[in-house]
Amino acid sequence: MPPRLPLLWIDVISPYPAVARGLKDILETTLGSKVFTTLGPVDGEPDVILYDVIGLLRGDGADLDVWLKRTGAMVIAMTHDHRPDLGAVALERGCAGAVRLSVSPDDLVGVISAILSGAFPDNPIVRESVDATRLGYDAGLSTREGDVLRLIARGHSNQEISERLYVSVNSTKSYIRSAYRKIGVANRAQAVAWAIGNGVPSGREAS
Repeated sequence: MPPRLPLLWIDVISPYPAVARGLKDILETTLGSKVFTTLGPVDGEPDVILYDVIGLLRGDGADLDVWLKRTGAMVIAMTHDHRPDLGAVALERGCAGAVRLSVSPDDLVGVISAILSGAFPDNPIVRESVDATRLGYDAGLSTREGDVLRLIARGHSNQEISERLYVSVNSTKSYIRSAYRKIGVANRAQAVAWAIGNGVPSGREAS
């Protein structure tokens, strides 16, 4: 008889109790004895953290940084379709991947099963969810075009965008033209309105 594998300890962190409880119930109902699920914060070091990125709006992200920098837990960003920017921030901080909170229960279980089997990086739900954190994903924007539009919406000049992205001003202008064409806008004001309407917070962020 093969040895029994240890449980996968999953901790669910969300400012919304109903969200956390719902994820816990889905995993435990379907995976049963394969997982042990808690609702953070907890003592100890879970194997996997499901982190609701809306928590980044409730603080400075220090709780996420603790899990990412001080533990060996795999942290997965649970993203919101209406705030792709928060998912992007979580990935930039070091999350191992992303899963949309709108994911079906079967697909969520599939992601956890992929972790158990070592196939997490190749899971199509994870890849699609990571792509969806990019501004303009549905409009066909490239990663760089999305980055440029995000910075335009936050009030940066072309020169500042070039410096932040380490590209020439001419390249920045080229990205702007192609992005405008793909999202169907003609000027900066329209681009800002589009970006804000697609989840970019208004106002200039701190440097």
